[in-house]
Amino acid sequence: MSTAPPRSRSVMRPVNRFLERWVPSALTFAIVLTLIVAVLAMTLTQTNPVDVVKGWGDGLAGLLAFMTQMSLILLLGYMLANTRPVRKLLGWLARVPSSAGFAYVFVFLIAALASLITWGLGLIVGTLLAREIAVQARDRGMKVHFPLLVAAGYSGFVVWHMGYSGSGPLTAATPDSFLAPSLSGEVLPVSQTIFASWNMLAAVSVIVVVALMMFLVRPRAGDPVIELPGHVGSEEHSEADDEVVTPADRIDASRILTLVLGAALVIYLVVHFVGGGTLTLDIVNWSFLALILLLVRSPFELIHLTKQAASNVGEILLQFPLYAGILGIMSSSGLITLFSDAFVAISTPVTFGMLAFFSAGIVNFFVPSGGGQFAVQGPIMLDAAQQLGVDSSIAVMAVAYGDQWTNMIQPFWALPVLAIAGLKMRDILGYTFVTLLGSGVVMALALLLVSM
Repeated sequence: MSTAPPRSRSVMRPVNRFLERWVPSALTFAIVLTLIVAVLAMTLTQTNPVDVVKGWGDGLAGLLAFMTQMSLILLLGYMLANTRPVRKLLGWLARVPSSAGFAYVFVFLIAALASLITWGLGLIVGTLLAREIAVQARDRGMKVHFPLLVAAGYSGFVVWHMGYSGSGPLTAATPDSFLAPSLSGEVLPVSQTIFASWNMLAAVSVIVVVALMMFLVRPRAGDPVIELPGHVGSEEHSEADDEVVTPADRIDASRILTLVLGAALVIYLVVHFVGGGTLTLDIVNWSFLALILLLVRSPFELIHLTKQAASNVGEILLQFPLYAGILGIMSSSGLITLFSDAFVAISTPVTFGMLAFFSAGIVNFFVPSGGGQFAVQGPIMLDAAQQLGVDSSIAVMAVAYGDQWTNMIQPFWALPVLAIAGLKMRDILGYTFVTLLGSGVVMALALLLVSM
């Protein structure tokens, strides 16, 4: 049974029913999308079936480096969230809220800040904090609505592509990336995307609006409140088996090796930035790896955290070659130019960003991975922006905004959250739909204003 307030529950009932009955896995979407693009290439261009298959096959390996970068961001984010210092910090933060209303807002704010740091961290931190707060609230006799706590934690994910680990902006800033041809071989520095004043203002505005909405949709007196079950405690965090028997075990249990490696990475990062280096996907990953190496106690714990996080990376490894194949078909057949010309026909320099945002929100249902979506849609939007004379940064951030926006009602990234919380998508969808509405208005207005 849905646990959203009565009004939200009635509005979202058809959406719940549709998602549960008709939305397949992201892998199935990738396969179906491959077939659709292949058919479009053969019907809308002069490409024959053999050339479609050749373009697809040649493209399969086109995103291998990018796939590794995306997998590392997710892997390292999960590892960082489960280090002992971060888990202790979450336990301390769980004691901060003194009322149920503040608890919902607080979980969202912490999850949003973590998502701006790295999306893998934000996904897991919001859910773990929601669970910790629910446990402590129950012990203190404070009634909190657990589904809303979890929804607030997941809602923090709505700003991830505006932050430090935004895959689209970072790809555009990475030399020789798959977006480079669409940027005339140049790079688009993050100072014009992630750290542009208008994007940072938009991120703050989204956070303020959604935080207010989390407070307004809280259960009132007389509304049903679903608390964490009494038998459920804090999320268990199994530690690595540090039994030391042999000299090799003593080496694996030593903190010196991870500290030395972490310090070396920090020195490298300092030298990189002092020497005029820029922020790229690789630099983001090495910064998180450095932090993890400094926080873990030993190689034992590092291995243990890696094994825990690795299961979350499997689907990405399988999907990205398919996205690369789709990009190969579109590039070899000329579909990119065809689609970009069509988008130019319905856009103006002022409306382009907002329309690109809405289109990216739709595409995200079929390609829920931000990196995969940029592989499919990024070249199209960048080409269209050049034809209209629109700044490339607006095209990049419009796709980024659309990708993060409809994650609120697309179940792909919610699955690990729901698994930890022990809930179903229908339990939180009424609240995340509210997040979709509030954040969508802010992001659309931001793109419209920056384009004027």
